[in-house]
Amino acid sequence: MASESANSEGAELGHYLRARRTQTSPGHVGLTIGTGIRRTPGLRREELATLAGISIDYYVRLERGKETRPSPAVLEALARALHMDDQESQHLRELAARAARYAPEPPPAPSRAVRPHLKLLLDSLRPNPAYVISRSMDVLAWNAGGLALYAGLDDWPAKHRNLARYLFLHPAARDLFTDWDRQITSCVARLRAIAGTAPDAPDLTNLVGELLLKSPEFAGLWERYEVTGRKPAQKTFRHPRVGTLTLTSQSLQVEGTPGQRIGVYTAEPGSPDHDALLLLDLAAPAPGHAPPAPASEPRAADR
Repeated sequence: MASESANSEGAELGHYLRARRTQTSPGHVGLTIGTGIRRTPGLRREELATLAGISIDYYVRLERGKETRPSPAVLEALARALHMDDQESQHLRELAARAARYAPEPPPAPSRAVRPHLKLLLDSLRPNPAYVISRSMDVLAWNAGGLALYAGLDDWPAKHRNLARYLFLHPAARDLFTDWDRQITSCVARLRAIAGTAPDAPDLTNLVGELLLKSPEFAGLWERYEVTGRKPAQKTFRHPRVGTLTLTSQSLQVEGTPGQRIGVYTAEPGSPDHDALLLLDLAAPAPGHAPPAPASEPRAADR
């Protein structure tokens, strides 16, 4: 059992290295490209091994998941050779640490239960849209505007409301966001980062499996294995009820409940955007929260 887990974790480390290698151009790392045809996208394995100062055989073992204990110096050299930023380097170190631990069992999924005082907090933030979200982007609780801001999300049953699912599968999402392409890239990067260190967690695997089956855009972005998508501080919505509005977003970790965050959107009081929030809040349905998911709930794709 532990051996199977180690192989799985090593494969995830190798998958990440291969994704970063094939998306790094020789010119970007200072290599001169010859006149011949390159059949390999990005860097060749031997090129990356040379840049990192390690043997090609050792690098091949890393990428194939057969080597699961690279030293910190090797990880640093690979991150430097691939021009990884701080977040990408940290993700590489986390994958290597997990591969070396041979963990036989996945950690339990974070709790979906939302504490009562958080629901009161959401309601006190009105008319600012606010909600509690899980690590896999399930919307667990919301105030009136927090649900209404995502046009059409209230069409779905409470337990099915998930912002990643909404972005890729709800027909209203492409029209709602002026930068839909940027939103989905950031969304997948966030899920990729979490899934890389908890690849067997049911809350993540069920969602990812569904989106891989139903969304070609998700599948393409998932294969790229980017983990540094950043959400803009401001988002512009083309809302069917209140028109176009630009809001500032803020995300806060919930203390004492790992994996849960509070998302809040605000606008300057007295501005047209704030007036639109007032209208949205007045027209929105009553606030609420999602019921906890059954322990054996089937994947949405299998229903």
